[in-house]
Formats: sequence, structure tokens, C-alpha cells
Amino acid sequence: MEIFNRILHAAVEGHASDLHIKVGYPVTLRINRQLITVDAPLPTDEWFTKVLAHIVPSHLKAALDKDREVDFSYFVQGIGRFRTNVFQQGGKWAMAMRHVKSQVPNFETLGLVPICREIAESERGIVLLAGTTGSGKSTTLAAMIEHVNENFKKHIVTLEDPIEYQFEDNQSIIEQREVGLDTQSFQRGLKSVLRQDPDVIMVGEMRDSISIQAAISAADTGHLVLSTIHTTNAATSVGRILDFFPAEERDTVRRQLSSTLRAVICQRMVPTIEGKMTPAQEIMLNSPVIRKMIEENRLEKLSAAIETGRDDGMQSFNQALYDLVKANRIT
Repeated sequence: MEIFNRILHAAVEGHASDLHIKVGYPVTLRINRQLITVDAPLPTDEWFTKVLAHIVPSHLKAALDKDREVDFSYFVQGIGRFRTNVFQQGGKWAMAMRHVKSQVPNFETLGLVPICREIAESERGIVLLAGTTGSGKSTTLAAMIEHVNENFKKHIVTLEDPIEYQFEDNQSIIEQREVGLDTQSFQRGLKSVLRQDPDVIMVGEMRDSISIQAAISAADTGHLVLSTIHTTNAATSVGRILDFFPAEERDTVRRQLSSTLRAVICQRMVPTIEGKMTPAQEIMLNSPVIRKMIEENRLEKLSAAIETGRDDGMQSFNQALYDLVKANRIT
């Protein structure tokens, strides 16, 4: 484990966002979006098997043997926490690890637009963080949770697979439940969470019709529900949610969404002048205009409504990029 820990330490010291390890190939780090190999011994089958025996949680070892892939969070004292995916390729083991910062960054550090603070303070409704993998959705979500934790007396329950940022109770009470460890599934966790007296519910990802319907029901009964979804812009997020449902149910779900949706924040990471990364955020708020368009199934008009909704606090990606150029953050 000494070599493995040295690799993790080098990744953190080098400010790598991810690291990739597979049998027979050089260890590779992703730093500022670039893949860079590191000077370390080539991983062997024997070495990899020993590492897995040490880092895979005991409750997931049977699942790894059966499914040949598993997700979990791995913590090393003095180095950090890593969101880990172990899998097989070409019949040999490999893993991808993402370094999760131990301290939850605030809105200013992340460069989030001010409206994110108002959205996080919402009393009820569904707030979706959209974007591709690696666009910072989980970090923005964590910043919103921590903002509530620091400023409001709320009961927050999270359902995650796996747990990434770990929160400590401040003004709020926070329970973090990991799928596979603390609850059998997102569906099971969402079913029981409403019996736990929550004010805020955070679901790691909207991944099927059951979890979406549960989130809508929770928002409908006066809870704030925060979650993520994989879409490339805010306007297509509504259509993406409807795609999870059979055609005959979509009209009903769409009408429910029009009343429960609070906001969609879609992010893309852009390189800054200093060589770091900052999010460009598209913001869609459920204004009366947006609500009417969703109700009437005029989803193709949402992009135009975002462009013209600046006075309501909305912005498109182009407007976000323009603001970042004006602020001399990006070229």
C-alpha cells in the first residue's frame, strides 16, 4: 500500500482532479483537463489485487466479485477522500479515482453566480444541477448544502452513491445516507426519507422514473429537493426528465414539473486566464413564462425564454461567457 498511497499523495500535491490506474499501464493523472503520466512502477495483477483487498469496503466485495465493477468513497488520513470506480477492461482490473476536496468551497471560491445563493435558500421545489461528467455539479451542490448548513436551522438528508463531501452539523442537522451501505437503493431511501422529517433532501442523481416521481412528490409536499442530471443545457433538462417516463405518463409528469420545478443550473467548466478552471453557468428559473411553456409543452421555446429572462435572474451560456470575459476571468 505504500506505493499506492504515494501515488494518491502525488495526485493531491499536483492538484489532479482524477487519476487512472490499470494493470500493465503507466499511472495517469488529469491536471487542468490534461492527462499526464507519473513516474511510478507499472501496476501488476498481484499488486492491484492487494490494493483492492485493502480499499474496497467489505459490504461491496461480494458485489465486485459478481458484477466486476463497483463505486465507493475511499479516505486516507493525511491525504484525502477519493470517489472511486473499480472496473475491469480486457479482463484485467482498472480504477478511476476523483479527488474530493475535504473542505466544502463557498460560492465565491467556486465563482458561482449570485442567484445560486437565492436558489439554495428556496423553501420548496426541485433544484437540478445539470451538466456533463466533470462539470462540477457535485461541488456546486455541496456548496449549496453547506450554505444552508451555515445559515439556517434545517434538517437535511442526503442520498448519495457514494458519499463525496462530508458535512458537519452547523446551524442545520445533516444525515448522509450512502446507497448500498445505509439504504438499499435511491428508490428505497427516497421512500423512507419523507418519514424522517426533512426540510431539504439531496439526491445524488436523478436516474430513473421512480426517483424522479418521488422527488416531485417530496417537492409537492413542501420540501426542497436538490439533485443532478446529465444534460448539456438547462432547456433540455425538462425533456430529459420526461424521457424517463412512458409516453402516456408524460403529460401528467410535465404538469407536475411545471409547478414543482424551482430552477435548473447547468454548468460547463472553462479554463481561466490564470490556468485554472471556472464554471460558466446557464440558469433557468421557473418564472411564470417558463412555467407556462412547460405546462403547454412548448419546450423548444425554453432556450429563447432563458435568453430574454435576464431581469428575472436567468442567463444563457453565451451570456455567462460574455460576463466572464468582461470580468477578465477568461479570454
